[in-house]
Amino acid sequence: MDAVQTPLAYIARRWTPSPRTVRRAALSAVVMSVVIIVTGGAVRLTGSGLGCDTWPKCTDDSLFATPEQGIHGAIEFGNRMLTYVLSAAVGWAIIAARATKPWRRGLSRLGWAQFWVVMSNAVLGGITVWAGLNPWTVAGHFLAANALLTVATVTWIRAGEGDGTPRPRVPRPVRKLSWVLTVTAALLIAVGTGVTGSGKHAGDSSDVPRMPFDWVDAAHVHAALAWVVCALAVAMWLVLRVVDAPDDTRARARELLFVLLAQGAIGYVQFFTDVPEVLVGLHMLGSSLMWIAVLRLALCLRERPLDTAAIPAQQDHALTTA
Repeated sequence: MDAVQTPLAYIARRWTPSPRTVRRAALSAVVMSVVIIVTGGAVRLTGSGLGCDTWPKCTDDSLFATPEQGIHGAIEFGNRMLTYVLSAAVGWAIIAARATKPWRRGLSRLGWAQFWVVMSNAVLGGITVWAGLNPWTVAGHFLAANALLTVATVTWIRAGEGDGTPRPRVPRPVRKLSWVLTVTAALLIAVGTGVTGSGKHAGDSSDVPRMPFDWVDAAHVHAALAWVVCALAVAMWLVLRVVDAPDDTRARARELLFVLLAQGAIGYVQFFTDVPEVLVGLHMLGSSLMWIAVLRLALCLRERPLDTAAIPAQQDHALTTA
């Protein structure tokens, strides 16, 4: 039977990661998901979206960026190479989840879900290049990256929990309010792609098509939704205090309020200063941090206690024989 083992099963028989290692592996995928979102924004903000003018190669004749493509080719190709780093982080999360004892199938499925989102978004990125940075495909590419961030964040949180049935920690109306907040925050991110797709920083110096509406109007809708998210976040913070929620849930609500305050300040400053590239990049980073904070708040309103009968971990930094 050993001869037909999959590589993952082979590793799992010889290595048992500690809970800390599993959580760090999951966190690495979260970090790289944020990095790929921010660096993808940098590609657009530096006008390097077509630095590599085809896909999967960088040019018709070269897999790599060439000197003739200059700095734009280097930036676009560098972002493509980061996909391999992201894939390595996701791979580590998959291996760590598979090697836990007992095997956590749900955690493994979340890891594999990340893998398929990465592969799908890589293809969508290629379609975006073939389409000459069509704003709708650019928006889809960004939303797919946020889908990866969603699964990665859920995986990270689940890595620190058990696999039992979730138990509520706050009353049901509070949990419903948290999901309203989550849905509204997701809509805020989606509407933000309309501001990007209709406004400046199209991603290339050539004539790139834009979405058929005024970017200022889109920005106003985006800002209105941001105020709704802020109001819901304040309501969550107040309600959690009223129901005497656990300290960690109230801490997650405070963290979200802090992120929203910083994100709102950046958003308004960039709007009134003609959307400079640096502030747009910071706003994209803030968007990712906001979404992580929203998910952490929603998921900390229930608990899955850790199993007490877990098998002790072997050494984290070495594969030992069975």
